[in-house]
Amino acid sequence: MLGPRQPAFCSSIQMTVSSHRNVLKLLTLGLIFHVVFIASVFDCYFTSPVVHGMLPRRAGSGEAKRVVLIVGDGLRADLLFGVNAFSFIPSSPKIVAPHLRDIIQTRGAFGLSHTRVPTESRPGHVAIIGGMYEDVSAVTKGWKTNPVHFDSIFNQSSHTFSFGSPDILPMFAQGATPGKVDTWSYDEEAEDFTKDATALDTWVLDQLQTLFQNASSNDLLDSELRADKVVFFLHLLGLDTTGHSYRPHSEEYMNNIQVVDHIVQQTEELFSNFYHDEETSFVFTADHGMSKIGNHGDGDPDNTRTPLIAWGRGIRGPIPDTIPSSHDEYSRLWQLDDFLRRDVEQADLAPLMAALLGINYPVNSVGILPDADPTRPGYLLPREGESALAQLALANAESILEHYRVKHESKAVQTILYKAFEPLEEVTQDGKPSRVSWLSKIERLISDGKWFEARRETAELIKVTLQGLRYLETYNRVLIRIIVIIAYLGWSAYASLSIFPPPASLVSDRRRTVVGLATATILAIFWALFAAERAPWTFYVYVTFPCYFWQQFALRGVPIVAQQFKSSDKRGPLIARVLLHLVIVVVVLQCMVAAYTHRSLWSIGFVVMGILWPYVSWPSHVRSQHPRLLLSWMSSCLVTGIFPLLSVNKREDLYMIMCGGAMILAVAAGCTRLASNGAPKAAKLSEITQVLFILLAMTITASSVKSLQAKQGLSIINQTSAWLILAVSSVFPFISKAQHSTPTSRIISLFLGFGVCFVILSISVEGLFYAAFTCNLLLWIEVESIVQSNRAGAASQNQGYEFHTDHIRIALFFLFFVQVAFFGTGNVASISSFYLEPVYRLVPIFNPFLMAALLIFKIVAPYVILSAVFATLNARLHLPPFSLFLVALTLTDGMTMTFFLNVTDTGSWLEIGQSISFFCITSLLLVWSAGICTAGEYLMVDTLVFHRSTDSHKLE
Repeated sequence: MLGPRQPAFCSSIQMTVSSHRNVLKLLTLGLIFHVVFIASVFDCYFTSPVVHGMLPRRAGSGEAKRVVLIVGDGLRADLLFGVNAFSFIPSSPKIVAPHLRDIIQTRGAFGLSHTRVPTESRPGHVAIIGGMYEDVSAVTKGWKTNPVHFDSIFNQSSHTFSFGSPDILPMFAQGATPGKVDTWSYDEEAEDFTKDATALDTWVLDQLQTLFQNASSNDLLDSELRADKVVFFLHLLGLDTTGHSYRPHSEEYMNNIQVVDHIVQQTEELFSNFYHDEETSFVFTADHGMSKIGNHGDGDPDNTRTPLIAWGRGIRGPIPDTIPSSHDEYSRLWQLDDFLRRDVEQADLAPLMAALLGINYPVNSVGILPDADPTRPGYLLPREGESALAQLALANAESILEHYRVKHESKAVQTILYKAFEPLEEVTQDGKPSRVSWLSKIERLISDGKWFEARRETAELIKVTLQGLRYLETYNRVLIRIIVIIAYLGWSAYASLSIFPPPASLVSDRRRTVVGLATATILAIFWALFAAERAPWTFYVYVTFPCYFWQQFALRGVPIVAQQFKSSDKRGPLIARVLLHLVIVVVVLQCMVAAYTHRSLWSIGFVVMGILWPYVSWPSHVRSQHPRLLLSWMSSCLVTGIFPLLSVNKREDLYMIMCGGAMILAVAAGCTRLASNGAPKAAKLSEITQVLFILLAMTITASSVKSLQAKQGLSIINQTSAWLILAVSSVFPFISKAQHSTPTSRIISLFLGFGVCFVILSISVEGLFYAAFTCNLLLWIEVESIVQSNRAGAASQNQGYEFHTDHIRIALFFLFFVQVAFFGTGNVASISSFYLEPVYRLVPIFNPFLMAALLIFKIVAPYVILSAVFATLNARLHLPPFSLFLVALTLTDGMTMTFFLNVTDTGSWLEIGQSISFFCITSLLLVWSAGICTAGEYLMVDTLVFHRSTDSHKLE
């Protein structure tokens, strides 16, 4: 039966092997290039602030003997300070934290502490305790240990006693002087999202109480506790765990705030009863807030605004509000308008605590003492009055200036033609840099008793010094930007070589020599420059890629372009057509860029594809001959286009989860019926098995959701069963020996295999989206096949690939589907908007990497279907493997370059966080698109080889 097809089959295999080598080389190089260049955003915009070699500066003689730092992990400011903040809960109290509110009104100072992205626990605590902001990329190195050693308040104290999470405490103990920081933390298994997280907070209080009790029988411990300059750190993780599990606007979160308020009150009583003095300062704050859906990490204002309350020795108590008011619309709901709101940056807390204790400012700190500016009432009330404030501010300025000096001297030594920061390095009449003269001026003002003027000059010096630090940190930014843009353009030019026919004549030796020498010269110049400046190794890589890309284009691409112009009789129309297609591509890509912040544009894209495209571009006889296909395509586009319009703020909805599972079964049944003619018995049995997996997943998920919602925890039976079904169903399509007679049946097998994921890990409508998206993709295959077969230029794959302008549109459709697969139900603003509740059905105990892996697995599932569909589309159009993707590959970086240039490290935290997220997401998606196309060809290899050989036989 297969005998007549054998020659075509062998020819197909030979062509596939020969073409795969070049494609594999291109894809591998593209993957490496894009992964490496993701790091460019951090080299360009976010470099590590940690340097060494600074001399410490002491923050005065101190006001208190000890400081108690209490951090409510994940506490939102509005829900702590607000009046009737939980009014939607029956019988909720008007004031949820009465003790902390009484402190604000009678004896303390309060305000907001503004965090920076990423709003995660480690960067937040580094800012509070170390006074520095980690570079954003550092969060990728783990949660529990510091990637670089930095100075901190704990290290500068005489002794630190810390209690709380095993995810936070170790990183400050490891970087400190041995024996200086003692830690008490619970087991990681205690961080169970299905249990009452307030137990984590009460455990901290119990350990503190036990510590004081043990001091009565331990003289060494007692002497350490009663020493000066001691820090106590209470890390209360319960709010973060509760917020992730139940979201901030919940009764559980409210109850946890009440528990924290009680712990603060009990802590005060413990210190009062143990020390019997008034020498303790208290600082209460949060490392980050929490979004409405119970997540954090990005620049959402609810994540970056955290509460700050300080009271005790050395703290200036309540101050009447000023005119104009310190309050805005955000804080007016708190009904604290009579009291001054004293906002700070999160890193400012480190110098504040250093000043309270009279210890050295952490040498890596860039925090500003809140009292440095005399025009803004701060937090300190020193015994020596204004003179002490002036001295503290000067020491703060000297500490930051020392940081600047080390960076300036390092940059001056390493950089060729270095241009110094003029406001601090301009030589004055006495032959010294202006920064030295500035310090001398402030010292004279202090000695003359002009403390207000001294603080004003100090505040200005700190402001200019921080500008100088930023100048040094961004010194190479313009150069990196230019290199990156040239590299991305070079990649597009290099990738385009794969879709155009080779030049008619071979490249001459003379041309090869000239291009090679020019490339080597440029590369040598940049490498020598980087070596002289001791640039990071990544800089060498950044410049190597564009040199290689443009060298290849100069050798192979320029002759192609010249050949096209020579062979064209009408060069004007040719240039016009090229420019028109270029404009269309740029416009479409920029619309996708805009869709990252305006979700409705994805829906408009579906309307254009489903309504506008058929009536503008399809041949009229196709519409008339295939009315059912036209109606199905239009309906599918419109239904799938609904999902980006839905709110991203979703709550767990078991009914919608079950509807999603039922729809997955319905789609599979419908497609199987259409594609099952002549299907082997083994294939039918395989599909029945996969349907049973879906039904089992629905049953277990329903049980787990009800149990978790009733706060009964997750049974080990449900957890184990869910893991088994998820694992087995996901690998089943790859290990099943069932032979699929058509590509559609193979796609349905993959669809069912990953359908379990969209039951167990769904929170609401994701299963419905998965079903609608798959239908849309399957119809896309049929639509493109019919439309292309009715146009001139359809060719057999045995004749090789011939580029057509319509392939640009198909490539743009593919890129559109790549984006929609990721953002169909998630928030485009941030990866952190994907929900954690479904993960608790598998991982109830805190495990960030495993939880992230499950979320990524859920994101991957639609791409498996997309990869199989795209490979099938290639075959149905009689094109060699990867042909259409190679067209897409030349277009992808239009979005990447836009997002790279839009990255910012200034402005609101929301803008900073979004700009980073957008660039990383689009870069990773484009890298991923290359991987999925490769995977698609291999997933469908058996079916498509048979399909292609059948088509070849028909063509013969």
